[in-house]
Amino acid sequence: MAADVYEIQPVSTVSGVVRPPGSKSYTNRALIAAALAKGHSRLNNVVFCDDSIVMVEAFRSLGLTVTTAPDESAIEVDGAGGPAPARSANINIQNAGTAMRFLTAYLTLGKGDFVVDGTARMRRRPIAELVDSLRQLGAHLESADGFPPVRIAANALPGGVAEIDASRSSQFLSALLLSAPYAHRTVELRLTSEPVSRPYIDMTVALMNDFGVAVEREGYRLFRVPTGQAYRARGYMIEADASGASYFLAAAAITGGSVRVEGVGRSSIQADARFADILAQMGCHVTPLPNAIELQGAPLKGISIDLSDAPDLVPSLAVTAVFAEGSTRITNVANLRIKESDRLSALAAELARAGIKVEEFPDGIQIHPGVPAGARFQTYNDHRIAMSMSLLGLRAKGVRIGNPGCVAKTYPGFFKDLQSISIR
Repeated sequence: MAADVYEIQPVSTVSGVVRPPGSKSYTNRALIAAALAKGHSRLNNVVFCDDSIVMVEAFRSLGLTVTTAPDESAIEVDGAGGPAPARSANINIQNAGTAMRFLTAYLTLGKGDFVVDGTARMRRRPIAELVDSLRQLGAHLESADGFPPVRIAANALPGGVAEIDASRSSQFLSALLLSAPYAHRTVELRLTSEPVSRPYIDMTVALMNDFGVAVEREGYRLFRVPTGQAYRARGYMIEADASGASYFLAAAAITGGSVRVEGVGRSSIQADARFADILAQMGCHVTPLPNAIELQGAPLKGISIDLSDAPDLVPSLAVTAVFAEGSTRITNVANLRIKESDRLSALAAELARAGIKVEEFPDGIQIHPGVPAGARFQTYNDHRIAMSMSLLGLRAKGVRIGNPGCVAKTYPGFFKDLQSISIR
């Protein structure tokens, strides 16, 4: 989207069917498995967004053959049967957190000198915990005071036992797990704290199993990946993005409308698939189907909720809460401060710009309902702030979204899909 500002037009309600693109979280995990597998894999229903494109370009720069078919929502990967063939590369992953964490671990498997870097914001997003655990497994790498860029002097990954702190990001653990089958020895990972975003860990383990690698585990305390396993090349269907689905469910909730979101249903293990249940708790009528969710909006009531397992839902819920009866308190999401923006501060500032009373806490936020006013909203180059603040415009005149193109990070077609269900 080339425009610097995008204005949202108020609606009488929303109604229709939306199918969000494939999950970026699944896409980038599947790309790692397909790259390490021996042979040809085809990933279907992938999302062609900034975060997945930088992963594709990274693998190409490392000597792998990766073919994209955007019209078919497919990516084909000729896996190397192990580490990438390249012996050196400088990789810029922009502001893609999964790419930074996953590729850092992946590159320690090979041999050569590599640098992984990103935007100014990425250089403020922590990676010390991952670097420390990889060193415990025998890797040679360093980061700049615990932040990117990361410099890797790879000479294969010995493996063994490592402790990991996943209290700020579950991606640290997922990165280690995804590359663990190709270490020389069995990898055992012992968590030193309660991890955040636990469903994303389950997603990683499930995908590894889908590609032929078994993970032994004791809850969220210990994970073991026995040596001698390898990913199997295969065709793989990526589930629709539950995070992207949340905005359309919220749109129906705040307008009293109805929506059917396809591609993600009751069996999904994506963390953000629980948003429909949260909206049901607030008063909406929800019908979960095997591969879809139907929601009918209804008068909303405020809630108190711990979203440590699904922090990406905070922006969607925060804007929905504006239209509820009674305040909404969201807790245990301090890790939102190290995302693409400090999302707690960003939400507090932008909702206040709309005239909404917000209380910000170190690990959460409380939203008091009100009648929002139109304004030009900043997005902090954060796709989730842009998409969530757009929802205000369904009920308020004059809502303009600055830097709307930032939604391309995970959902390039977001505004088109929002328009498709808008009834004026």
